[in-house]
Amino acid sequence: MTTERAAGIEVNPVAGHIGAEITGVDLAGEPDDAQVAAIRAAVLRWKVVFFRDQKLDHAAHVAFARRFGEPVVLRRRGSASPPDVPEVETTADRLELGGRFGMDHDEWLRRRRHTLLRGWHCDHGARIDPPAATILRADTVPPYGGDTTWSNLAAAYAGLSAPLREFVSRLRAEHRLGVGYQPRPGDDAYVRHLLDHQIATRHPLVRVHPETGERVLNVNGYYVEQITDLSRAESAHLLDLLLEQATRPEYTVRFRWQPGSVAFWDNRATIHLAPSDNAHLDFPRVMHRVMLAGDVPVGVDGRPSEAIVGSAPGRW
Repeated sequence: MTTERAAGIEVNPVAGHIGAEITGVDLAGEPDDAQVAAIRAAVLRWKVVFFRDQKLDHAAHVAFARRFGEPVVLRRRGSASPPDVPEVETTADRLELGGRFGMDHDEWLRRRRHTLLRGWHCDHGARIDPPAATILRADTVPPYGGDTTWSNLAAAYAGLSAPLREFVSRLRAEHRLGVGYQPRPGDDAYVRHLLDHQIATRHPLVRVHPETGERVLNVNGYYVEQITDLSRAESAHLLDLLLEQATRPEYTVRFRWQPGSVAFWDNRATIHLAPSDNAHLDFPRVMHRVMLAGDVPVGVDGRPSEAIVGSAPGRW
């Protein structure tokens, strides 16, 4: 195993294209500037980095995040989120989702996930300015199950054939909340929610990373509605091909959570898959998330994304 050392910390890659574990740093102990620079470099290089046995509370979590950017403050958070720390969003999985919009967890997933790749997503990808990064820490995790998987979208783009890279780099796609949702018969509370809070953006299908200059395949199964200027049939086939490319095992890394684990990923260059193997278990899974404000994606042609509805830069 190749270990990278800088500023007293060690960066140990864990997969060929994505993922590294960082040791030798206490995230609650105010890492110095050199350590922050080393962590930033590792995130940009490996797309997602992992820390073990950290002792972060909400305040320390936010303080660490601020070393890398401005934390996002959401106008709406889950009911489990701490009311006095607006930068932290807490998820309690099915314990919180059960009964939301009048559906149990199984029906909620069944109506939302219309393809096998539906769960792959970046955070808030329908926005005009999706978060630049996410820092997620584990509070309570099941003794087995509940892993998260990430994929490197820069490597996935580079792995396409040259003609296909050239073709998709000229295209744009519509990203929208509620893509593929199957409404319930009669009045549907989730449909009303989507109509009241709809967000949609036309993003480049290939974006240029603002820090590394890499070309990144900007596709996911959760938000992408249709590729602009293609027919629905053409769009569906091409999206399936690109999603299969993006989620090929060689471009992914899977992380086993433990209490005190922290994952820090570049939301501009990855998509991730939340676990679905623990919904039938009785074990709680409580996670705390802080996201960092991002910028408006720019395509290979230099044109930025365009808001369609409900999305203004910097307004969360």
